[in-house]
Amino acid sequence: MASSHSSSPVPQSNSSDAFFKKEMDSAKCFQPVQSLPDVCPKEPTGDPNSLCDSPSLVADQHRWTIFHSRVNLPAALNDPRLAKRESDFFTKTWGQDFVDTEVTPSFYLPQINKELFASYQQDITQREKIHERCKNICPPKDTFDRTLLHIHDKSRTDLEQVPKIFMKPDFALEDSLTFNAVLPWSHFSTAGGKGNRDAASSKLLQEKLSHYLDIVEVNIAHQISLRSEAFFHAMTSQHELQDYLRKTSHAVKMLRDKISQIDKVMCEGSLRVLRLSLTRNNCIKAYNKLKLMATVHQTQPTVQLLLSTSEFVGALDLIATTQEVLQQELQGIHSFRHLGSQLCELEKLIDKMMIAEFSTYACSDLNRPLEDDCQILEEERLISLVFGLLKQRKLNFYEIYGDEMIITAKNIIKQCVVSTVSQIEEIDTQVVIKLADQMRMMNFPQWFDLLKSIFSKFTIFLKRIKATLNVIRSVVLLVLDKNQKTREQEETSLQKNSTKDTIVDTEVAYLTHDGMFISDAFGDREIPSVAVDTTSQRNVSPNSEPSSSDSVSEPECTTDSSSSKEQTSSSVTPGGVEIIISDDMKLTDLELGKLANNIQELLYSASDICHDRSVKFLMARAKDGFLEKLNSNEFVALSRLMEGFILDTEQICGRKSMSLRGALQSQANRFVNRFHEERKTKLSLLLDNERWKQAEVPAEFQDLVDSVAEGRITLPEKKAVAEERKPADFLIVEGQKYAVVGTVLLLIRIILEYCQCVDNIPSITTDMLTRLSDLLKYFNSRSCQLVLGAGALQVVGLKTITTKNLALSSRCLQLIVHYIPTIRAHFEARLQHKQFSVLRHFDHITKDYHDHIAEISAKLVAIMDSLFDKLLSKYEVKAPVPSACFRNICKQMAKMHEAIYDLLPEEQTQMLFLRINASYKLHLKRQLAHLNVVNDGGPQNGLVTSDVAFYTGNLQALKGLKNLDLNMAEIWEQKK
Repeated sequence: MASSHSSSPVPQSNSSDAFFKKEMDSAKCFQPVQSLPDVCPKEPTGDPNSLCDSPSLVADQHRWTIFHSRVNLPAALNDPRLAKRESDFFTKTWGQDFVDTEVTPSFYLPQINKELFASYQQDITQREKIHERCKNICPPKDTFDRTLLHIHDKSRTDLEQVPKIFMKPDFALEDSLTFNAVLPWSHFSTAGGKGNRDAASSKLLQEKLSHYLDIVEVNIAHQISLRSEAFFHAMTSQHELQDYLRKTSHAVKMLRDKISQIDKVMCEGSLRVLRLSLTRNNCIKAYNKLKLMATVHQTQPTVQLLLSTSEFVGALDLIATTQEVLQQELQGIHSFRHLGSQLCELEKLIDKMMIAEFSTYACSDLNRPLEDDCQILEEERLISLVFGLLKQRKLNFYEIYGDEMIITAKNIIKQCVVSTVSQIEEIDTQVVIKLADQMRMMNFPQWFDLLKSIFSKFTIFLKRIKATLNVIRSVVLLVLDKNQKTREQEETSLQKNSTKDTIVDTEVAYLTHDGMFISDAFGDREIPSVAVDTTSQRNVSPNSEPSSSDSVSEPECTTDSSSSKEQTSSSVTPGGVEIIISDDMKLTDLELGKLANNIQELLYSASDICHDRSVKFLMARAKDGFLEKLNSNEFVALSRLMEGFILDTEQICGRKSMSLRGALQSQANRFVNRFHEERKTKLSLLLDNERWKQAEVPAEFQDLVDSVAEGRITLPEKKAVAEERKPADFLIVEGQKYAVVGTVLLLIRIILEYCQCVDNIPSITTDMLTRLSDLLKYFNSRSCQLVLGAGALQVVGLKTITTKNLALSSRCLQLIVHYIPTIRAHFEARLQHKQFSVLRHFDHITKDYHDHIAEISAKLVAIMDSLFDKLLSKYEVKAPVPSACFRNICKQMAKMHEAIYDLLPEEQTQMLFLRINASYKLHLKRQLAHLNVVNDGGPQNGLVTSDVAFYTGNLQALKGLKNLDLNMAEIWEQKK
């Protein structure tokens, strides 16, 4: 059947050497998707274009076509082996949402519900009932072909004769139950003389089975006859496929013949040239290897020569380069099998030499004479050592410098002590051997000069360390900066190389056409321009040899293989030394940053070391209580010297060291305790001997008060020739007179001593504030015990506490209260903001002083109140006028006024007498009520009025009480 078709499966090319190719029509690339062909396609019509969709052996051998499909979509959907095949295919690939999706209602169609069909159902119900009744009476006519139906029914009837057991998918005679059902044993039993009947039964069974077989065969033949067209169509496709295979075999044979011809004509000669070129290149490489081996052979003598001149970095670079050459280009050379281990041992020796050299440098640098200049010792040598140690990853070399700093700091103090002791004639060094004992024999000026010398030498020592460490740190930072720049250059070069590779890929075809092979282009990794030039030279003279082997070997192999990889850059250190940094510093940025931080910490440690040694020197002198016995001026000088040294070290090293400051604070606390105890004891002695009489005010105290008023809280300097000025009766403070006792004058001076001590030693401000508040509280409580509590009667031996004593005590307290805000402002200006909470002590002290003053005023009023109670309780309204009672009252009032008028200000005197007058009116009113004397204008009222007028006249006649509003109308009971 296939022979009747003369169509060619593959279109032929006009040229004899052309390959079979599939025709490609640009319009067909955009044809709509067609359905897959049937499993059994129809017989071809013979049209040559009808076969254009078939695969081509040459053009389509690597492209996927529809013929690679193993099964079509209908077959996958109708697979009888799958359960739930209606939904499983779609849900497995496209998910659960591919099926059972909710359809959104249309906006253009109305919503249809059952209510719309209600009227229709009512109209059709009756007709439906009539239709059902007629259908039951008259069956429908058969409109089908009776013949076909008869044949179909007959075949179905015949098949129904076959038992259902034969139709089961799991039918198997091996199963005993199935076998017994098909062939019962009763048909084969011959026992009981029933052999003839059983034989007839067996024959009947055989005929029955044969009948079943005939029925099945007839039905199978009928089905085959129905599908005969598909069968013949399949046979036709088989013949056409054989034609395709025969033509394909012929095309393959032609292709192989042409490939064989191409190999003979184009490849054999080129391969011979390639082999000769490879042989020549191998000879050149062998020659260069020998030259490189000769160079490597001279490595050890060169390293020894470099080490003799302390060129550690150069020796290490040479060793690293040689090791790299041995591992990369000379690997496996038998004569150099021990050279690698020898270079490793030599490298370890160089490590030890560099560490020893750095230790020697540190010792010589730190133990130089401490002069004013801080020049760096042999900066180039230091930079070379640091580079060598960094190259070898010896990152803990700074610890050697740190250990040497500790030793040098000890020696500085020892040399200063020895030098100072040798100049003091009073110290016999042969009797007192220990340096600590010799130092303790110095007086304060000698010891102070020694401490000043130590501090100055430590300052120079720190400056020298800072200069050296700055050089080391700058080298580390330069290496770090170089690493970062190198990393940026590598990233840039990677981007350029990617672009270059793209250019090489695009030009590969041109290289092959020019006669250069792809393996050469990618094996050498040369620049395309160089490759093209080389290719052109080969095309001009393919059999020519190069003029000299050296010219060819230069770009391919060098004596130092790492020279093409390592780049160097020059930098300048802070000292002006130019250095060259190579790229073989295999240190990470993290390691370099940590090393730079450690070097900076080493500078901080140098400051701590100097402070610690100074503290030990200070404590050695303070063992016998020497520092606690210093007076204020000496301790202030010591404190200023130590504070100056602390500030200098902070400025040099950039960080605060707390050990010396802590020692100073500890000594300051002891000084504050002794300072406070001395002044508190002095105040206690003054109060115990105070007789509470008004004291004269020397001129120096008036000057002291005046300087405070001008804002200078300082003690006046003692004048060489004191001017003789008479003392004053009162202390003038901002225009007000203060009558004071001698203790208060000395207390003011003590308070100013506290304030001046705070100016000299700012670190003890808070301690001084608490001590001063304690002192002021002590004065308040002790003066209260002595005056209000009458303790002065036993302590001093006073006969009684008079109103003058009370008024004088009140005025002294007022003077202290007047100065508390000034003292508070002085301390507040020297406190930090977080320390302002201690200022609350002044608020408590002010309140206590005001309470004490109020108690004294109440005591004065109570004295007169008891006098009024005693005198007015005996008052009788009778002649003569004025009565003796009122005369006595006026006399006592005059005495009270005389006692306090010069001591208290006029305003306080008036307020006090107003309170006394109120007490007087209260007692008089009570007595008049007792005597039943009323304000009725009678004789008794007249006598009382005359006495009261006498009292009023006498009271207002006193100084400062003329305008006093006595309001004597309150003595009478108000009429209800």
